Amino acid sequence: MSQGPFLHSLELLRSIQLPNGGFPYHSGEEARPDASAWAIMALSSYSFDLECCDRGRAYLASQQINDGRVSISPSHPEASWPTPLAIFAWEGVPRYHEAQSRAVDYLIGFMGHHFSNPDPTIIGHDTTIPGWPWVADTHSWVVPTALALMALQKVGLGTHSRAIAGQKMLINRQLPTGGWNYGSTTVFNRALPPLPECTAIALQALAGSTALQEIAESLQYASHELYHLQTPISLGWTLLGLGAWGLKPTNTEELVSACLHRQERYGPYAIPSLALLLCGAKAQQGLYSLFTASKT
Repeated sequence: MSQGPFLHSLELLRSIQLPNGGFPYHSGEEARPDASAWAIMALSSYSFDLECCDRGRAYLASQQINDGRVSISPSHPEASWPTPLAIFAWEGVPRYHEAQSRAVDYLIGFMGHHFSNPDPTIIGHDTTIPGWPWVADTHSWVVPTALALMALQKVGLGTHSRAIAGQKMLINRQLPTGGWNYGSTTVFNRALPPLPECTAIALQALAGSTALQEIAESLQYASHELYHLQTPISLGWTLLGLGAWGLKPTNTEELVSACLHRQERYGPYAIPSLALLLCGAKAQQGLYSLFTASKT
């Protein structure tokens, strides 16, 4: 897919980069590691202003704490969930290999709070399986676990014990009829509904390590939801999740263009959302396929 139809969005990403190399969540705000990592992934996957990308990578390196984590802000070091995103942004660039390695080591040693389930009729999932949380000393949930698992897989650690546990946790949090939400399956014996973006993130994370029959109903759910999705987060992740299983739709460009045009009615998307959508448009077979064209 060429960058032509999405050139305006790529130019917007470049124009919003701050002097310190980082990207804000919204124009006019301070730089954030999550927004910066997504902007780098989008711009580099289209080979659009690679010097801009490298300044962004340098910003991410400046935000890394000594133990390897990259937190959402210096004032909230406990919120280290952007660390996998930084690993993606540094992928394939030799000068950031050391920073990436320290981030990987941090992920391996970091896990959520786990406990024996006091009453399975109240909490339906297995609370003992280690995954990753949004914030230190809290329970593990689907999205941060999927992001961490993807990062470990990308650097060749998909068979590490932490990655295996992450896969097991995601399978356990899959809903009985398919799909995932933020990470609860049943509460007081009542099944909770799935969410497209959580489902797609989990599908991307499990691609290549999970048998098709284990996630077939979730793939069916994501495929059905695809043509009803209106937002950049849900559409972007669903394109990546389905693509990782070889199911990227042939009319992807049309779907993404329609989503971009909705900004005329609802206002500009947040930078991470816009960049994620561009990544979903570009990736041919899921997130990992972006990195074949993103090295500098």
